[in-house]
Amino acid sequence: MRKFLIAFLAFTMLAGIASPALAVNKSELDKAVNSTAAYILNTLKNPQVDSVGGEWAVIGLARSGYDVPDSYFEGYYRTVESYVQEHGAILHDLKYTDNSRVILGLTALGYDPRDVAGRDLTVALGDYEKTIWQGINGAIWAIIALDSLNYPMPVNTEASTQATRDMYIAEIVRRQTPDGGWNLSAGAGGAAIGAGDHGEVDLTGMALQALAKYRTKPEVKTAIDKALAFLSDKQDKAGGYSTNYSAGSSALESVVQALVALCELGIPSDDPRFVKDGKTLVDNILSYKNSDGSFRHTVGGSGKDQMSTEQALYALVAAQRAAEGKPSLYRMMDANQMTTGSGQMTIGLPGKNEDVKQMPVTTPGKTFPDIQGHKNQAAIEALASREIVNGRDNGLFDPDATVTRAEFAKMVTFCLGLPEKTNTVFTDVSDSIWYAGPIASAYYYEITNGYTQTTFKPNGTISRQEAAVMVARASRLCGMDTELNEDEIRNILAAFGDYRTVADWAQAAMAFCYDTGILDDSEFDIGPTLAIKRCEVMEMLYRMLDRANLL
Repeated sequence: MRKFLIAFLAFTMLAGIASPALAVNKSELDKAVNSTAAYILNTLKNPQVDSVGGEWAVIGLARSGYDVPDSYFEGYYRTVESYVQEHGAILHDLKYTDNSRVILGLTALGYDPRDVAGRDLTVALGDYEKTIWQGINGAIWAIIALDSLNYPMPVNTEASTQATRDMYIAEIVRRQTPDGGWNLSAGAGGAAIGAGDHGEVDLTGMALQALAKYRTKPEVKTAIDKALAFLSDKQDKAGGYSTNYSAGSSALESVVQALVALCELGIPSDDPRFVKDGKTLVDNILSYKNSDGSFRHTVGGSGKDQMSTEQALYALVAAQRAAEGKPSLYRMMDANQMTTGSGQMTIGLPGKNEDVKQMPVTTPGKTFPDIQGHKNQAAIEALASREIVNGRDNGLFDPDATVTRAEFAKMVTFCLGLPEKTNTVFTDVSDSIWYAGPIASAYYYEITNGYTQTTFKPNGTISRQEAAVMVARASRLCGMDTELNEDEIRNILAAFGDYRTVADWAQAAMAFCYDTGILDDSEFDIGPTLAIKRCEVMEMLYRMLDRANLL
């Protein structure tokens, strides 16, 4: 069981963006990757949904650049599809890490885990209690899986507690042991961390991988620094780690997770803290290798171990990608994304304007003190992490504040990645003011027509119906079909008590926003002339991007 857990947990997080230097030269590393990839491809003909003989192998092969026949990965996808049809969107009632592992496998291949046999595999990870029921590994792999392609935190309507990224990060930090490590049992079930709790190398490496993207948070940085000191202290003279479950001998799985952690953190493998007697973690991993490309579980062991071989492959691939300056193993924005067919990944809709771009996550984990528990928290955090919106000077978001027309122009053009334009036609917009570019862009792309033909009224407060019109026009740029006939418009709006107060020029846009779920239709009134709030704008833009496949 222990071996299974280590193998299962080790499955995911290589994402470093730095280029670790290697004691092993690049040609040796490339040769090792190729021989191990060839061994796995030749011995594992039909990868399954499993922690061994499944996703680990698929991820390592897909991210290695080794020449793998398309039919191999297509066969794996069909296997996953059949598995989902049999088991549903929750792949295991007790181990939500199964969902995390498969999400990673599919993402590595360019398939969308949110549409597998018509089911969304990410939704399970929106249930906080059930995800962490399995232990600290549940929180770790939920973060790793969701961050692999910056998936939005899914809303799980069945959850007793809706998860957020901050909740998972806080749980990981809380469960750090006094020596700076992590283990499976310390702090389980909300228990206090005891003075006698000690960390384990493999789980410490995994926790570091999950935390690496959030190290701008002071509490996370502190935890990372302590954990790095722990890993450095535990490393032996051979550059590896001895463990209790390997009877005191060095075990490959622990070394793999430590190397993955360094790559994710952008720390070179020859960092003096992690070189012992001239041996790096990469050197140590290669000491387990057999001549045919397979790997042993322990240095002193014999034979071949499938779990160890698969783990060694993705660890070496991580080091290889880092040395080449590529996105790391589990930052999969560079995966070859599929473009047609059920379950295949697409970025944007077919009819979108070519200038519309998917905005990347640049400040992961960004949040604000005054949105904790807010119903629009997920939307605000998703857009803030892409720098589409910022907080106030005091560090707060001010979710209930109104929005000016200039602010809205900036938000809507930024969320689509539209280039700023110049030479606005509006006499009340100076070319040197901060909102000149966004307003000119919004006008150029016909998102707004201005307040009059020659004025924009940039400091005017925007209403709900004005916001709906601008979002509908932005949606059209994204390739969405915004056309509704008169009967459809009337039937949609007639469900609200004050529908007659919607201006004629805003009715079609308002109906479109309600029909697509960009606006929440659960309230009795529309309130078309009310000033829209910052939190409401964030929700509208977030939902628009989601429906336009731009998150």
